[in-house]
Formats: sequence, structure tokens, C-alpha cells
Amino acid sequence: MKFLVLILFLLAYSGIVIKREKGNYFVYSVIFIFLLLKIINFSDIVNFLNYNVLGIFLGTSILSFLFTVSKVPSVIINRIVEKKLRTGIVYLLICIITSFISAFVENVATILIMAPVALEFTRKYKLNPVPLFVGMAISSNLQGCATMVGDSPSIILAMETGMNFNNFFYMPAAKLNLSTGKPGIFFFVQFGAILSFFILYLFFRKEREITHRNGEKIQVSSWIPAILIITMIFSLAATSFLQEKFSFFPAVICLSYGIGGLIWFLTTQKEEKISPKHIDWDSFFLLIGIFILVGTIKKMGFIEDIANFLVKVGEKNPFVLYLIIVWFSVLISSFVDNIPYTLAMLSGIKILSLKLGVNPFIYYFGLLMGSCIGGNITPIGASCNVVGVGILRKNGYKVNFIDFAKIGLPFTLIAVSGSSLLMWFIYRG
Repeated sequence: MKFLVLILFLLAYSGIVIKREKGNYFVYSVIFIFLLLKIINFSDIVNFLNYNVLGIFLGTSILSFLFTVSKVPSVIINRIVEKKLRTGIVYLLICIITSFISAFVENVATILIMAPVALEFTRKYKLNPVPLFVGMAISSNLQGCATMVGDSPSIILAMETGMNFNNFFYMPAAKLNLSTGKPGIFFFVQFGAILSFFILYLFFRKEREITHRNGEKIQVSSWIPAILIITMIFSLAATSFLQEKFSFFPAVICLSYGIGGLIWFLTTQKEEKISPKHIDWDSFFLLIGIFILVGTIKKMGFIEDIANFLVKVGEKNPFVLYLIIVWFSVLISSFVDNIPYTLAMLSGIKILSLKLGVNPFIYYFGLLMGSCIGGNITPIGASCNVVGVGILRKNGYKVNFIDFAKIGLPFTLIAVSGSSLLMWFIYRG
């Protein structure tokens, strides 16, 4: 039965990769087989879902639509093009801004916030938005492990190891059992970011058109959606510590701001229309399906098998073990949701560190970098990739596996290599 589950899982993922527009048919067909064979039941499905991501998606989707109709993205783009920059430089700037926001806000929310700006720019100059959206998605994933509030695995690591927000910037000597403290993971991620943004520049530099204003005057219809988004960002960052007591707090925040924005829109902006079609339901249900598939894999013990295998292979050499943890995490996270994988590996690393007599934090950080950044390789490796590709598809653009991987793969290799090797040198030096 275990082997059958693995085969069906791989078939579903292959279907998504080969035929993205039919992805939900593949996913839910496999889920139906799982239910039919009683491999999972409906109570399992309830437990498998990541309600935070789904709530963030719905709430931020509403704000994203309101942000678009407020014409604030158009004004932002007009201000940018006044500088008469090359298109490739504008692409890079948008990715850097996305990356910065994502260090403090969940990745899905970040993509939905920045999508209107990116779409407005590419529409204005009749450009292909695919490279820009891929760049935004992978930039967002990159910074997810830089701070405690950047992505779910970072929060999980903090809760499991007693880390606080400041420890991501500075690790005190007491935690490391060393005579002096060390820089936190934030700075190593930024080193990787500098290297990987150079890769993005190489991809974007062929966009040589000089941006310029075409004379049109655009007036903002309302600043309320922008204010709601900014306030939501600060709320998510400021209340991150509450997730230990109430894990659905980010979803509640995003849905609250989304509903508040919707009430404002319906009562004051009656000339504009909003309908359910403004939500990307295809991506929403694909996310649900992926959570169920990955939950089934975890239920069958595959994640624990992976953790045990890594422990067995690398237990004799600390550096080899470190490299295995980092790069195997990259590989697994390219196809599997990083939350269950991170949870399983944390306990394995703790046991192994005790056996080797080494401080576990270098392995914890290696795991975090690999599992967060590894999702950049494929269009289904992270939730924000699925959402970004879904937005493009909704606007008439297709993104296949190769389109995504030809940018995501070199970006990931450079970012992970640079940040992980520098971390080993500093922490073991």
C-alpha cells in the first residue's frame, strides 16, 4: 500500500507539471482513490489542510483586488518610470521590494500584494510578465527563512527550539555553547540574496527598453486599500509571537482586513463591481489538493523515512551531514510542502546532534535554508509559486515547468551555496 501511495503521489505531481491547467483534475482524482481505498478519511483531510495559508490567500486576494482598482499600482509604476530606467532594472527593483516585504510577511500574502504592481507595469509596456512573476515568487521564498515571521518553517523552528525574533539576527553564546555569539541566519540569507539577485539581473538584462511616461495623468481613487495593506503587514509582523498560543492568527488577521476592505468597498465605491471571479479559485483548490497529497505522504511515514535515512548516512562526518541536510532539504522541498518535512527533521537533528556532541543550531539553520529556498526550483515547490503561476494563468499567460526552473534552479543553487557555506565557515570556525 505504501508503494502504491508513492506512485499515485508522483502521478498527481507529474500531471500538475505536464498539464498545469488540468492540475486539479489530476490531484483530486488521486485524492478520490486515496479515499476509496481508505488510505485516508475525511477527518484526515481536515487535519492535513494549512488553514493559515488558505485564510491568508482569501483575505489578501480581496485586498489585492481593491489595491488594483484604487489605481495606486498605476501611480507607483508612473513614479518608477519617471526615472527612465531600463525595463530589466525595474524588474529587479520589484523583486527586491518583494523580497524585503517577504522577510516580515507570509510569502503568499507578499505575492498577492505585489501582483497588481507587476501586472500594471507589464500591461503598460506590453511586456511578458512571466519572468517577472517567477522572479517575485523565488525572491519571496528566499527571505522566508531570514526572520522568525517570514515563513511557517521559521515559526516552527522558533517554537521548537525556544528562539525569539532577535535570535534570527544574533545568536547569543549561551545558545551555541561557545565563548562568543554569532550572527543570526538573517545575515547569511542576505549574502545568498546578493549573489542570487545577480542571477536575476542576468536573466532580466535582455529587457533593455527604457521606461518613460506616456503623458497620461493618473489619480488615485482611494488610499484606503493601500493603508489596509500596510497596516496588515505591520499587524502580521507585530503579532507573530501570538501564533504559539493561537496558530491561526495570521489567517484571522488577513481575513479581517480583507472583510473590512470589502465592507468599505461595497458601501463607498458603488460604481465599481466585485464578484467571486476576482478570487483565483483554481489556485485556491490546487493548494488544498497539494496539502492533502502531502499530508497523505506524511501519514504513510515517508517524511520520517527521509529523516532517518539522512541521520544514518551522515552521522560520522559533521560537514557531510550538514551538506546532506541542506541539499536533501532543497530536493525534497522542490516537490513536498516544507512544513511536515521541517517538523520531522527537527526531532531527527536533535537526536543526531546529541550523538555527535555538536551544537544543533547550524544543522537547524541548514535545514531551514534548504527547505525554504528549495521551493524555488519548481512551480509547485511552494505555495506562493502556485499562487503566482495561478495569477499569470488567470491573466492569459501559461508557465510550464521549464519556464520556471530555468530561472528558479540557478537562483536556488547560488543562494543556497553561498549562504550555507558562509554559515558553516562562521559557525564552525
